[in-house]
Amino acid sequence: MATSFWKGLWRLADPKISLASIASMFLGSAIAGADGPLHWGWLAVTVAGILVIEVAKNAAGEIVDYDSGTDLKVAPGDRSPFSGGKRVMVEGLLTRQQTLAISAVSYLVGIGLGLWITLSREPAVLWLGLLGVAGAFFYHAPPLRLSYRGLGELAVALCYGPIICAGTYLVQRGTVAAPLLLLSVPLGLLVAAFLWINEFPDYPSDKSVGRRNLVVLLGRPAASHWFAVINGVAFILLLLLPAAGAPPSVYLAGVSALPAAFAVRRLWTEPENTQRVIAAQTASLTAFVLYALGAGVGYALG
Repeated sequence: MATSFWKGLWRLADPKISLASIASMFLGSAIAGADGPLHWGWLAVTVAGILVIEVAKNAAGEIVDYDSGTDLKVAPGDRSPFSGGKRVMVEGLLTRQQTLAISAVSYLVGIGLGLWITLSREPAVLWLGLLGVAGAFFYHAPPLRLSYRGLGELAVALCYGPIICAGTYLVQRGTVAAPLLLLSVPLGLLVAAFLWINEFPDYPSDKSVGRRNLVVLLGRPAASHWFAVINGVAFILLLLLPAAGAPPSVYLAGVSALPAAFAVRRLWTEPENTQRVIAAQTASLTAFVLYALGAGVGYALG
């Protein structure tokens, strides 16, 4: 029983999916470190708070997706390491009560850490924290249910781009710099693209229960074309960043275009073949990680 609980908790933590928030925090802290000394203790509190909120969001999402039936209807052939839910309730690793308790405790811990930062370090972080927690909670939860109403992709772009990145920087520097916001927007788009491609294997189950995310609303063939547009816009913005004041060395982030191009090509040609899409999901994840690394290191060098 204990082994089952810890295995379920580890799935809810899901390190590979948490790379989205880690990438955003890395970019924010890299730019903050280039602009002045890092306060490592407060950075550790920031990282802990955001990762705990990730666990809370994932646990709450499991309950909502289980109740809606979408996780139960994912066919074995449509499962991938990046989609289909964490399946902690479907596979009996956690009970509903345990999953609810993990979500509630994690939200309380994450909010508590955020209030500690607000009261002891930087009061202005409260507003970004509220936006981030609201985005996490209402991504699945009623009454907004953003991921069920075609708004989840926008929420992800905002949270994993400007909000987490700016919040991390704000804790360190006490302000938000314009170059940081400019660099965070392409990252948010690439993370949203990763969410977008992860919705392809879940398309049949999501559609059957009325989960109207953008892939369901558009259909997989058209949505695969929009996936290319999202990635394209991200890299066009990267090209324009030096004209907006970022150092040219941020072009190091351009290395992320290689896995992004692979993901675009694979999804465009085979949007309904889950086993072939998995490689594109991996490439899309690699793209936003490489963007964060390249942009952060490039800014520091510049």
